Amino acid sequence: MRKSSLDDEQNGENRIAKFPQIAPGSGGSRSGGVDAVGVLDSRMLPDQEFMSQWDAVIIDPGQKDRLLSQAILNFTLREKVNRSNLPLHGLIVLHGPPGTGKTSLARGLASRTAEAIGRLGHFRYIEVEPHALTGAALGKSQRAVRDLLGQTVAEQAERGPLIVLLDEVETLAADRGRMSMDANPIDVHRATDAVLAQLDQLASKYPHLLFIATSNFTRAVDGAFLSRADLIENIGLPGADACSAILRSAVEELARSFPATGRIPQDADFMRAAKHCVGLDGRRIRKLVISACALRKQTAIDPNGLTAADILQAAKQAQEELKSIKE
Repeated sequence: MRKSSLDDEQNGENRIAKFPQIAPGSGGSRSGGVDAVGVLDSRMLPDQEFMSQWDAVIIDPGQKDRLLSQAILNFTLREKVNRSNLPLHGLIVLHGPPGTGKTSLARGLASRTAEAIGRLGHFRYIEVEPHALTGAALGKSQRAVRDLLGQTVAEQAERGPLIVLLDEVETLAADRGRMSMDANPIDVHRATDAVLAQLDQLASKYPHLLFIATSNFTRAVDGAFLSRADLIENIGLPGADACSAILRSAVEELARSFPATGRIPQDADFMRAAKHCVGLDGRRIRKLVISACALRKQTAIDPNGLTAADILQAAKQAQEELKSIKE
């Protein structure tokens, strides 16, 4: 992915991240050398790369429909209702095990939403890296959160529709009830307080702002943060049919460059391999094809020699690895 060319502008003592002038649909860019702490990526939406990520994540179609409908509703309903009676906060939470495609799904959701309601104008996108907002110095995390949400995000929301991804949000909104003041710095508590305060403030001022948060450990996320979510969706491990579809798509991708592998899905060993994928996450299933190519030097040199039996062997090995980890 290309490095971002975000400009920045001096605003008093604070540096505010500015968006590049990218035409919608042309693809975005990673941020590089941006002074706004915690901004990992920013781009205009819709974005073709994000569209591809949405399509690549194989989950129940009903889940995708539900997510997209909720995201669209955020932009069509919030400005027209009283939040005291219909408390929409503009927050969707995706949770589940690592490797299930939550981040890709969130990015794709942002792009699909912009595509669906483009009449509102050009959408902007910010991806936040919460780990960059935490610090050892007392009060540093709280100030970083306040600056990012209260200044950078607010400024971009002033310009038009904005979608913000909070990846691994348990880092940013840690469950205060599970923390010990002795074992955890008070700064972490204050950072969570700052997140909640800023979410409420932004929700009241900017109806065309949507946060999408992901978490691998929902129990570690503060309950007050979760209570503000308009939708909490579990993205779990793929079932048998999804495992087969994920494995097939990985092989099909390989076949684009190595056509001889296109025959693999018709082999009986492919279906056996798919059955051995149950219990693995989507990322691990896709990596099976890579692992299978590395089983022999010959297939590493020329993957056209890959067989369904190789993939089956790699799937069995992955299950053994998973079993050893759990033990």
